[in-house]
Order: sequence, then C-alpha cells, then structure tokens
Amino acid sequence: MDESGGTDADLLERLAVGDQRALSVVFDRHAPAVTRYAWAIATSRMDVEEIVQDTFVTMWRKSSEITIAEASLLPWLLVTCRNLGRNAARKAARHQADELDETSTNRGDALRDFHEAESARDDLRWVLDEIERLEPIDRRICELCLVDGAPYAEAAKQLGLSVGAVKQRVSRSRARLKKAVTLDEI
Repeated sequence: MDESGGTDADLLERLAVGDQRALSVVFDRHAPAVTRYAWAIATSRMDVEEIVQDTFVTMWRKSSEITIAEASLLPWLLVTCRNLGRNAARKAARHQADELDETSTNRGDALRDFHEAESARDDLRWVLDEIERLEPIDRRICELCLVDGAPYAEAAKQLGLSVGAVKQRVSRSRARLKKAVTLDEI
C-alpha cells in the first residue's frame, strides 16, 4: 500500500469489510471535490454539509454493492451527491412552499428568486452532466482541472500526459460544452 492509503478500488474493498481507516482516506481524498459539487446544488452551508455527510454515509453503507468505472470513486460520489442534493432541494421547496404566507406582499419576489436560483443550479447540473458524457480521459481531465481546480501540470503528471495535451483537451472539452450549451439554447 502506498502512503496515500491505496487506490480507490483497494479502499472500496476495505470499506466493504468495515475498515474505518479506509473511509477516512476516501473522505480526505474526495471530500473537497464533493463539497464543491454540493455547493452547486445546495443553497446553504448547512445543506452542503448535510449532503456531503450523507454522500459518504451512503458510500459506507453501500460499499459492498459499489462498482467503480476506471480507478476513481469520485464519479460515483458525485452522482450520489447530485441525487441527494436533488432530494434535499425538493424537500426544501416543499417546505418553503408550505411556509409562504398567502397574504405576503413579498411572495411573488420570493417565488421569482427561488425559481431563478433553481434555474441557475439546473444549468450547473446540466454542465456537470455534460462533463460525465465526455470520453473517460477528457472527463478525468475536467474533473481534475475544472472541478478539483488542479493546475494543468499536476493533471498532466497524474495522467501521464504533457501539459500541452492537457491544455488542448481542456480547451476542446470547453468548446464542446459551450457548443452543447449554445445548441441547447436555440
């Protein structure tokens, strides 16, 4: 086992037999990306923390059932985070609708603000869904550079590519995403 605790596949096997140290390593490795993703879905810090916690608890409970593509748990964690976030958003919308006072003069403004925020979150979810449709290497580069915020040089080193190749793939992926957004708006 290496200093980082092993590969995600190794850690998943350890999680399946109840290894709490493996859970700690997976959390340390992927919590920053899952948290950034949760911020795109949730409206408050409390909701983000709850979604992130629920994502890792779900992974812990379902570890023996999880099959990962390639070598990373991150795609599975992000999909789980997205689903939990959607559930939380629906619950919050129901709760907010119940609390709105029918006589409030701000009701129209509150509903408009809520719908605008939902629309912005839907747009971001759509972009992240489009990233999931990229070829595996391009998706991984986008995860590293655009989601995790890793520098091109670090992504290149991790993936065994040149910095120029990473830059070119990020540029091509951004153009593809921009084209998809433009076509979607027509």
